[in-house]
Amino acid sequence: MENFTDANNNSACEGIPYKDSKTLLVAVYSIVFAIGLPANCLTSLLTFVQIQRNKVIAIYIFSLSLCELMYLSTLPLWIIYVQDEHQWNMGVKACRITGFIFFCNIYISILLLCCISVDRYVALVYALESRGRRGQKKAAIIVCILFAVVAIIHTPVFYMEDYSQYSNKKTCFETLPLDIKLASFSFARFLFGFAIPFTILIFTNYKIFQSTKTSSSLTCRQKAKVKYLAIAIIVIFLICFAPYHVVLLIRSIYFMFHQNCSCPFEKDVYSIFTVFLCLATANSIADPIIYVLVSENVRKDFYRSLRRWRLNSSRLNSSINYKSDSIKCRMPKESPEGGLREENKERPSSSDIQKTCNSGKDQEDGR
Repeated sequence: MENFTDANNNSACEGIPYKDSKTLLVAVYSIVFAIGLPANCLTSLLTFVQIQRNKVIAIYIFSLSLCELMYLSTLPLWIIYVQDEHQWNMGVKACRITGFIFFCNIYISILLLCCISVDRYVALVYALESRGRRGQKKAAIIVCILFAVVAIIHTPVFYMEDYSQYSNKKTCFETLPLDIKLASFSFARFLFGFAIPFTILIFTNYKIFQSTKTSSSLTCRQKAKVKYLAIAIIVIFLICFAPYHVVLLIRSIYFMFHQNCSCPFEKDVYSIFTVFLCLATANSIADPIIYVLVSENVRKDFYRSLRRWRLNSSRLNSSINYKSDSIKCRMPKESPEGGLREENKERPSSSDIQKTCNSGKDQEDGR
């Protein structure tokens, strides 16, 4: 789950302490799945409402929620993998697809957090200049470009050799030790996937802090929201992504200097790396926090959406009941009620009998 499998890696590290992290991984993945799935579903629903109100930042949060939902759908497979002692028994294609989604999720989330910070920075620092230039179409184009670039960068995962070709253990994206290609790729991931985005986050949020302090157009509540949003993004970034990439960098540097004997170090650092991998996974439950800090009327949006859902469901039920009633009315009645109704049609009513009797008396009187 951590690195691409390479055909040149014809030896694997033995004695990796997979069992030490089994309980932690299963617990964290299960909690993230149980909380993240409904939370991101609700966030995507509410941000879709915000998109209909022409909120630019809702495009980024909505895309972030969809990305997290895509990753959350693969967590049951990772749970099965960990429970099977890191033995992948679901096929090569399933491994590659889940690994591809995992890597894309990390870096799309990082880039979308940068987009949110840059959008807030432009909207606050350049409020007048950005009018008419910030729009949902531009945001949607940026999101599509990000998704495409990250997906293209990680497409080599589908053309790798079989992960079990050079090892008796069928692991999935856990190539230990590293090789030259993987170490070089890890350096690139650290630089372009973490260091540069983190610099952008620090710069934009620092400018946001300065702008909100001197702004007279914002209320105290709005200033607090902007401040907490900036803090939340930086904290999420540092907790979820910084430890993972720092250990990734340390592993790559160590391998470059100890290419022939890096297995002992990999054994020592594996458990620590697993904990940091869990933190990266926990990013999936952080998006609703960002939405709460961005939206001004979270409760109103939630109750409004709930009201609409109830109204639509009641309308649907009423229409179904109406159709069923109309069908029942159109259907011919069967026995025994049908027979009674036919008999009633054939038999004359009491009023008709009375009329005939009266007419017979009149005729007799006329005679």
